[in-house]
Amino acid sequence: MAASGRAAGPEVIWARPERTGRGPRPAFTRDEIAEAAVRIADESGLAAVSMRRVATAVGCATMSLYNYVPGKDDLIDLMVDLVVGEYRLPDRPSGDWRADLLDLARQARAMMRRHPWLPGAVLSHTSLGPNALRYMEHCLAVLEDSGLDDALKLELISMLNGTVIAMASAEQAAAERAKESGHSPEQRQAAQAGYLKSAVATGQYPLVARVLAGSGPVGDPDEVFARLIGRVLDAYAGPAAG
Repeated sequence: MAASGRAAGPEVIWARPERTGRGPRPAFTRDEIAEAAVRIADESGLAAVSMRRVATAVGCATMSLYNYVPGKDDLIDLMVDLVVGEYRLPDRPSGDWRADLLDLARQARAMMRRHPWLPGAVLSHTSLGPNALRYMEHCLAVLEDSGLDDALKLELISMLNGTVIAMASAEQAAAERAKESGHSPEQRQAAQAGYLKSAVATGQYPLVARVLAGSGPVGDPDEVFARLIGRVLDAYAGPAAG
């Protein structure tokens, strides 16, 4: 221990016992505290989550909350892992690793739509809690017969999660801009399309003009999502990935 009485280095929240076995039984569980924090974040954003507000939500004094969770970083770790528990993981893989990973990607996207604060929290809080470890174990089981070595399996899982986070973040940013401006995403897209049409008509952007002329409409967002995730999976399915 350091002279101040604190641990000499960082400590993962799940490495700390939820209770020491001495004294009265705790009034709350970590999950109950995380659930309260998630509700606040869902309603008002991650910035609205504070130890004081969470303490009020569970019905205790702010200082008492620190007996359960040392600080806000630990609280966010608990929140992320709680939400990761929303994955519906089957007892065993289907045998089609591409289909299984696409299903997980779709679940992650839906999860991030339910909890818009989640992408940013995942990027800044990378601790693997119990639910995240169960998810990782399942992903590795899915990839057991993929022919990929262990390093590539981890790389693929990271790429898959990163792609979903990037796409979910873009969707959320577009929704926020629409909310702030009062214009729908479709109206903003129409305005952008009008500008592009006039810009390429000047002849200054021949390559852009050619690509735009040869491409069709963007298409259904769900189909676009599945197609892009499929391309990530394709990159690891060929002989070059091995």
